[in-house]
Amino acid sequence: MPGEIERIKTETLAVLREYYKVVHPSPGQILVIGCSTSEVRGAAIGTDGSPEVAEAILHSLRDETYHWEGFLAIQCCEHLNRALVVEREMLDIYGLEEVSAVPVVHAGGALATQAMKDFIDPVVVEAIAAHGGIDIGSTLIGMHLKKVAVPLRLQQKNIGQAYVTAAWTRPKLIGGARAVYK
Repeated sequence: MPGEIERIKTETLAVLREYYKVVHPSPGQILVIGCSTSEVRGAAIGTDGSPEVAEAILHSLRDETYHWEGFLAIQCCEHLNRALVVEREMLDIYGLEEVSAVPVVHAGGALATQAMKDFIDPVVVEAIAAHGGIDIGSTLIGMHLKKVAVPLRLQQKNIGQAYVTAAWTRPKLIGGARAVYK
């Protein structure tokens, strides 16, 4: 397991660094993360949650996001209606509303449970409109992305056994035939 954990950390950092290199997010933007630690371990989603894998992934995400000065939003599983664990600081900045729920490994997911332990002042919110996202294991993060989501094809396609999908968002293009865009 120790070798596997190191590989997961390395793969997580590769995904996140590639994401940041391509997207160039601004400080204060939100990155939503959906993750099935079961899928990372090669099991079916929701069947083999791993606190050890969650800790490895979250620590890699937090360390790299700290340098970017962004916010992480960790999506819970379907048992908590895909609510999100965020830092309380985000509530006022983004006008979010706290909800009452406490993620646990089998009702919320291992990564959300780890976020509740590791974030400075964690709270759970029902929904956000994130600037981008990384989905580890097909957990369906699209509901938490701003319009318009743009798929991002990464070179690092897996973390462990889980397939990784990423997206960034851009403003809507409006105005018709005579409109001019950047």
